[in-house]
Formats: sequence, C-alpha cells, structure tokens
Amino acid sequence: MPYKHLFFDLDHTIWDFETNAKEVLFELYTMNGLAERGIQDFDYFFERYSFHNNRLWDRYTKGFIKQDELRWKRMWFTLLDFKIGDDKLSRLMAVQFLERLPFKKNLFPYTTEILDYLTNKGYRLHLITNGFEQIQHNKLNSSNLHGYFLDVITSEASNSLKPNIAIFEYALGKTGAKKEESIMIGDNLDADIQGAANAGLDSVFVNHLKITPHIKPTYMVHHLKELEEIF
Repeated sequence: MPYKHLFFDLDHTIWDFETNAKEVLFELYTMNGLAERGIQDFDYFFERYSFHNNRLWDRYTKGFIKQDELRWKRMWFTLLDFKIGDDKLSRLMAVQFLERLPFKKNLFPYTTEILDYLTNKGYRLHLITNGFEQIQHNKLNSSNLHGYFLDVITSEASNSLKPNIAIFEYALGKTGAKKEESIMIGDNLDADIQGAANAGLDSVFVNHLKITPHIKPTYMVHHLKELEEIF
C-alpha cells in the first residue's frame, strides 16, 4: 500500500511508559517515606500500581470514569493494597507523579533511528494518543521527539478516545490524510488496532511484549527496527 501518513501511538509504543513511571514512583516512594509506613518491597508496590493503572485506564477509555478520578485513584488503590487509606497522600502523589513523569526520557530501543528513517523516506508522521494534552507535549519535548511529528492529536483536543472512530476522523481531518494513505502504529490491541479497524485504517501492532494478539492487525512487529521491512 502506498502509505503517506503514519499515525503513531506514544506511550508503550515509542515512549517507554513502564520504565519512566517506575523511575518516578521510586522517587515518590522515597519522598513520601513509604518504607517507613510499612511498604518494604518497592517492586511489589510498583506491580500493584501498574495493575491499578491499567485497570483504571481501561475504565477511562470506556467512559466509566473521568480524568481526575483516574489520576488519583490509581494511587489510592495502590496504597490500599498496603492497608494505607490516606486520601490526602493519594491526591498528593497523583500531583507529584504528573509533575515528574513528563520529563523522563526513556524510549524504546531504535525509536529515534526509526523516526529518522521514516522521515528521510518522506513519510508524514503524526501522533494519536489517549494521553493528556500538556503532559504528552511535555513528554515529546523532554525526549526530543516533538520535531518528528507534524500533528499531535490527543483525546483532550479531539474530545474522544481511541478506539472510538471520532478521534481517528478528527485526526484525518486535521492532517488532511486519506484513509487509504494512512496507517496506525501502536501497542494496544483494543485502542490502536481495533480502533484503526473501526475507522477503516490499516494498522501495525508493535508487540513489544510478544503476546498472542486477539485482534488481527494488518502487520505485526516485535521491535521498532522491523518497521523498515514494511515502509
């Protein structure tokens, strides 16, 4: 297919959310004296945070909870797992987390190389992300990725969330891209791959975790370098 417009997801696709979040959570763990409050195992603390974060993001993308609830309740539920029912601390950590996270710079291997490769080949690169507007722009600026993308479409700006068709239609309208010239590249089968299919777009599943997909993408890669075999 003669693709011209490549729509990337950000978190978990090129920006290494897990590594960056773990760095920030360790800082908060230390700052807020959580070891002294009985949380001795930081890795287990992070495991519980990841569980609640993923669960609440799923509820957020499906419209069951609002943005603010996602932000602080992932901290609230994590602390509750360690028998700490502290609403004030949960809300404080939610603020601290979002103050620090966007300035972390860990990317997946070969991110800048593949973006250089695609840019040099003349592809028009864009982002479609369910992340929050200012936070996502800060991530891009901090990790020196902003210059690669002509347009950054967020759920806030489009007033919609992947996998809803509306965010993809908004992206196509904003970029002037045609469906047959466009492809979605992301790590989330439900949001990115099914969302692209719902909107009539081809897709690339970036399968960093090497899982068995329950939704069939147009293409699948396990490492960003493999995109060179497609484009």
